Amino acid sequence: MLKLRRGTVVGADPLMVEVGGDQRPAWADNSMVGEVEVGDEVVVNTQARDLGLGSGGFDIVHVNLSRGLRASGDDGVHVIKLNYSSLQHPVDPVEIAESAASTAGLGYASHGEPELGPKPPALVVSLHGHLAPVAWAAAEARPGLRIGFLQGAGAALPGSLSRDVAELRERGLLCGHVTAGAAYGGEHEAISLVGGLDAAARRLGWEAIVAGPGPGILGSATRLGHGGMAALDAAHAALALGLPTLICPRMSSSDERDRHRGLSHHTASVLELLLAPVRVPVPEAEIEGWPLLAAEAPPGGSAQAALEELIALCKGRHDLAVEPIDLDGYASSNLPGTTMGRSIAEDPLFFAAPLAAGRALAAAVSG
Repeated sequence: MLKLRRGTVVGADPLMVEVGGDQRPAWADNSMVGEVEVGDEVVVNTQARDLGLGSGGFDIVHVNLSRGLRASGDDGVHVIKLNYSSLQHPVDPVEIAESAASTAGLGYASHGEPELGPKPPALVVSLHGHLAPVAWAAAEARPGLRIGFLQGAGAALPGSLSRDVAELRERGLLCGHVTAGAAYGGEHEAISLVGGLDAAARRLGWEAIVAGPGPGILGSATRLGHGGMAALDAAHAALALGLPTLICPRMSSSDERDRHRGLSHHTASVLELLLAPVRVPVPEAEIEGWPLLAAEAPPGGSAQAALEELIALCKGRHDLAVEPIDLDGYASSNLPGTTMGRSIAEDPLFFAAPLAAGRALAAAVSG
């Protein structure tokens, strides 16, 4: 059963809800439950915070009893997301082709879809924390590049939860945000991941696509039972559409968990299971003051070990692409610079990988 509790809003920014005499941090998806103000009586789902989950350290507002029972709903929309759950709601899918009248003479295929011109490359990331360095590096390499974010499953489903997306959109480093499948709340909604990719390639004007999960990630410390496996689905969807497909490896210099230090087992599993080749960007060998993957790195060091494992996994199957990176430049950008409390200085490899991937994504754009 859902662990639902009544509470009263006692703070708006940040949102705080008093539950049983305890003031607790909370989050409300205003697009789903409406505005929440101090004094409102709400029902919150307390399960994640009560379990002490690192990526769920707050309660979720399930319904606002004071002002959230007045919505009129939407008429004329026949597609539902989160269907057959208490959070089901109508959406207007981006996959729906425009009418024949509006597309007459525009070179659309006979089935109502626009002909696909140069195919935008798709970069698959397995962590939301890779999105900002990817977008920044791609824009540095190719200013004005129209990069969009396709959010799928594997982590947080609400598109509005991501502060990174909001900031990247505000800075012009992302040109759009589509939530696909069970994910919802983006600027556009896609019924399926492959449908979202196709729409991004055909109708949204994106020159490059980053596909990945929202904030947080599901995990069970097993080889296949984790949200990172969503990268496998995203890569296969992009490959099936004939898009140039890249995968950003998850790596770490200092993660306390052995399975994520060096090359994460998340990436290793995806590369092993892929049914077709992809390009895997890696940061260049030497950076001043930091022997990333360099010959002088300590034997068995996390960077050296990560490169060796990637070479072994990709040999004869996937294409490794070495890209220069600018860690100092990204560190001074004021974009997100920590991962699970570790700074760029403490875990440079975590950020080096998406910086390399962003440059590779920009290089893969035709023209």
